[in-house]
Amino acid sequence: MNHFSYAVRLCYDSLIKCRFYVLAENDAAGISYLDKERVIVVVRVVAGSAKGRPLKSVPGMGTRPTTDKVKEAIFSMIGPYFDGGAVLDLFAGTGGLGIEALSRGMKRAVFIDMEPKSIDTIKANLKSTGFEADAEIYRNDAGRAIKALEKRKAIFDLVFLDPPYRMKNGDALMMEMAARGLLGADALIVLEYESSYSYPEEVSGFRHLRTAKYGETAVSIYEYNRTEEPADEPGKEGTTHEN
Repeated sequence: MNHFSYAVRLCYDSLIKCRFYVLAENDAAGISYLDKERVIVVVRVVAGSAKGRPLKSVPGMGTRPTTDKVKEAIFSMIGPYFDGGAVLDLFAGTGGLGIEALSRGMKRAVFIDMEPKSIDTIKANLKSTGFEADAEIYRNDAGRAIKALEKRKAIFDLVFLDPPYRMKNGDALMMEMAARGLLGADALIVLEYESSYSYPEEVSGFRHLRTAKYGETAVSIYEYNRTEEPADEPGKEGTTHEN
């Protein structure tokens, strides 16, 4: 089957009105002769109660939705299913990771992003998957959102950190969340970043569980160790909120 016919079938199966070619994630080699500005990667909920539901992408080329392949790999390492709990999706983008966690059994989710288009996309994806009542959305930068969540005494069992590749402060954000009491005992941190970069295995207050690479994407999993005091943070940051 050629790329065009595969794209048409993919659009039809997803019930998406496609005006562009669609590049399936498992056919990434095709990007060499397709205009990148015309490529849409179709992302779905992989498993759980909302399995198979397509997720909208953020308009434009500035957001990297985690592909289904990487998402499945992540949840095979940390789950794959959950019996309740709270998840924080920082730098949420489409909200795909937090929504996947809700689909797999998490009870509550908080989504953080600065971009208005991302906020609108998260709202639409929560509505289409039926998780609106289980989620809160904050339009804010990560640092200020962390401070606001501390004031609300929020505690999370799972945190997704997928900052833009230009940002290399994932470990600092982990330590700040720990210092501000946002992490439950044995909370898991999923840090996604550019595979050409390396975060340290030793992060104060955390135990490194695993790092895996998938093309240009790397994922490191850390477990919060409450018995170990984290280092002092640098500089000691449903419902839509703007703080």
